[in-house]
Amino acid sequence: MPNLNIQNIRRDFPQLHRVVYNRPLVYLDSGNTSLKPQIVIDAVNQINSLETANIHRGTHYLSEVATKKYEDARLKVKNFINANQLSEVIFTKGTTEAINLVAQTFGRAMIGAGDEIVLTQMEHHSNIVPWQMLAQEKGVVLKVVPVNDDGELDLGAFHQLLSKNTKLVCVTHVSNALGTVNPLSEIIDASHAVGARVLVDGAQAVPHLKVDVQALNCDFYVFSSHKLCGPTGVGVLYGKKEVLERMPPYQGGGDMIAQVTFEQSTYAELPHKFEAGTPNIAGVIGFGAALDYVDALDWEAVEHHENDLLAYGTEQLALVKGLRLIGTAAKKCSVLSFVITGVHPHDIGSIVDRQGVAIRAGHLCAQPIVNRFGVPALARASLAFYNTKEEIDSLVNALNRVVEVMGV
Repeated sequence: MPNLNIQNIRRDFPQLHRVVYNRPLVYLDSGNTSLKPQIVIDAVNQINSLETANIHRGTHYLSEVATKKYEDARLKVKNFINANQLSEVIFTKGTTEAINLVAQTFGRAMIGAGDEIVLTQMEHHSNIVPWQMLAQEKGVVLKVVPVNDDGELDLGAFHQLLSKNTKLVCVTHVSNALGTVNPLSEIIDASHAVGARVLVDGAQAVPHLKVDVQALNCDFYVFSSHKLCGPTGVGVLYGKKEVLERMPPYQGGGDMIAQVTFEQSTYAELPHKFEAGTPNIAGVIGFGAALDYVDALDWEAVEHHENDLLAYGTEQLALVKGLRLIGTAAKKCSVLSFVITGVHPHDIGSIVDRQGVAIRAGHLCAQPIVNRFGVPALARASLAFYNTKEEIDSLVNALNRVVEVMGV
């Protein structure tokens, strides 16, 4: 089996070597935001300290340097997800803006009263609220695929919800709350069979799985830089070119136009039609550096290591008194969500924090799935390729401290 040199990898991440509350930091919140390797920090510092300039607008040297690095990052994204063309890669502020872009362009132009959008019970709020807003405005019908007790989609119910009126299916690739990996091929094929387009929220998938959008045949795929070792404030909307070309612009302004007069304006070609204004230049370039870093990893080894960590964590957490895992799908990755009987997850998060262990606690921006399991909130440890079994041991020790302190 392939192996990662974890100690070498960990040396690339400065934050893994800091101390909190007089204890070595154990960072188990990568599903919230991942840590940044030094190569990303250096790339952002370089553009901000020596190469600051606007892109696509200047004729001077610095503008040419910044523009090339920015567009090089687009090429890296194209290759990373195997998009067919560069013009299919749109930079956004993040997954949330990418979904809102589709809702406000494709949704408003191509979905009308009586049409149906199918969501799932495990979606992040970012893949629920924009569609609710569209439904309220346009009279669209929202349908929701339920989840079983293991945290898996009820595929029988999904197929029954599809109809000739289904115009869009929105589904997460990997659940941020449960870690469930959804069967996208079946979902996409069935959706296309009734003439529906498919938007995939890949924010939690791209750090852990090799994604090929052409093989998936999805119409839209969205994700964020900061889940993938890159800066915050940067995301990607992938869309099939023939769909993107039919969509109106999301925002008006500089760089998204061809010609402007007071009588009318004409729009730039893809991808610039959807990139109005000055973007997060340093962030996009930093994201390019992050893609360089993760692309250099052995992804077979990454998946093996993360699956090994998940199996070990599942086994060890089961030994904690009163702990119940939420999300036990047969196919899942890198998420350990749980509750402890008699202890609110916020208290769990606070107590383990004082032990130097960073996890997330709350509704995880996924209240419908938390409600589905009848709990007020969840505690979540989310793993990355730079984590170790020793860090899981630290989590377990901290959780045993929770049980001791709370007297449960």
